[in-house]
This record gives sequence, structure tokens and C-alpha cells, in this order.
Amino acid sequence: MLVPGQPVPDLDLPLTIDARFELSKQSPDSFTMLVFYRGKHCPICKKYLTELGSKLGKFTDKGINVFAVSMDSPERAHVSHEEWETGDLPLAHSLSEEKAREYGLYISEKREGSEEPERFSEPGLFLAKPDGTLHFAVIQNAPFTRPDLDDLLSGLTFTLENDYPTRGTLT
Repeated sequence: MLVPGQPVPDLDLPLTIDARFELSKQSPDSFTMLVFYRGKHCPICKKYLTELGSKLGKFTDKGINVFAVSMDSPERAHVSHEEWETGDLPLAHSLSEEKAREYGLYISEKREGSEEPERFSEPGLFLAKPDGTLHFAVIQNAPFTRPDLDDLLSGLTFTLENDYPTRGTLT
């Protein structure tokens, strides 16, 4: 389990725009937000990332760099990039199961007869401070009830305006 206030595992992943996402090279004003999603097969992920893409400017205006991350293959990720209306939301792919486990993400197996990949991570949302330490984490074992993005924006506004500390550091 990741501990708030401690460093998050580094990530170095390809993006669907033929570039790389390197967490250690991020220098946000406030946070780097990592939204781990199940993959192309998940209609709830599509809805969530579409909403996130439509609100991306509200996050970046607060100094938050936002990335969506999945274990999808390059081919599957490129389909999501082309078919989902995620705007300028960067989609990172090819996350290894080992790295997903470092983040404490739940791992699921393909259901028989489904379009799911053999293995994929369940959702998670993390905010890392510019120094690479964990500020906020939500981990789920199913695709339902993800953090409401407007509530998250409201909470982040409060956090930034009031220098609200990282909580849960005694875990």
C-alpha cells in the first residue's frame, strides 16, 4: 500500500500521441494526477475519461497535470484515443502488472466471452505533489462509483487555497 507523504513509484510509459509520459520529469505547479482506468473494454471508463477530458482545463488551470493510464496494449489504447471523446487528455498505456501492483491497484482476469484483455487493473486515482510524494489516493476493485470530478475540483480548490496538508500519513 502506498503511504501518503511518501514517494510514489516512478512511471515511464508510452502515450497514444507517440510521446512518453515520465512521472519523474513532471513539474506541475500543484499536482500530477494519475487516473488509472480498466481499458478500452470498459464503458464506464469511457464515460469517466470523456467527462475528465471535458474538464481538463479546470484541472490544468489549478496547476494539475492530468494523465490517464491503463494496462492496454498500444493497439487497444489507440482505439480508445481515436474513438473516445477525451479531448487533450493524455492516454498512457502498456502499464505492467508489476507496476500496477506497486500502486496497489486491484488486478482482474478476463471474463469468459468478454472483450476484456487477459489481465487488467481496476481503477485508481492518485495525486502526486511536485516532489513526487503521494497526496491523495483512491483505489477501487470495480469500475463503479469513481470520484466525482466536480467534488474533486472543489476539494482541490480548498486544498490549494488553504494549504491543506496531506492526510493519512500515519498509515
